[in-house]
Amino acid sequence: MARSVLLQLARDSIQEVIEATNTIDHASLLQEHPLLSQNIPTEVKIFIEEELRGSYKINEALSLLQNVIIAAKKAAFEDKNFTPLTTSEYLRCSLEITLDTAEGIISQKDEPILS
Repeated sequence: MARSVLLQLARDSIQEVIEATNTIDHASLLQEHPLLSQNIPTEVKIFIEEELRGSYKINEALSLLQNVIIAAKKAAFEDKNFTPLTTSEYLRCSLEITLDTAEGIISQKDEPILS
């Protein structure tokens, strides 16, 4: 099953840090998915075997694109309650993104890359 654009963006954000690269093409994403330019409070949670492994919530008025990127990286590597995510943990983790929209809360979760 293909991941949603938001979940893939969160995964790509974490992978950028792990690989020390810049691979996310912001301009292309905004052109393909104009909704990513909207200001939507965003939370990213990381789970390993259904246990919380990191989380970060952004309430600031940044674009959804920036919110997902920042929240994913901070949940993975800067949550003070956990050590930074390792590569093996990344491969076994599932991500959950929650958006606080005007219409209500929207949440989606993916499956680990490796089971």
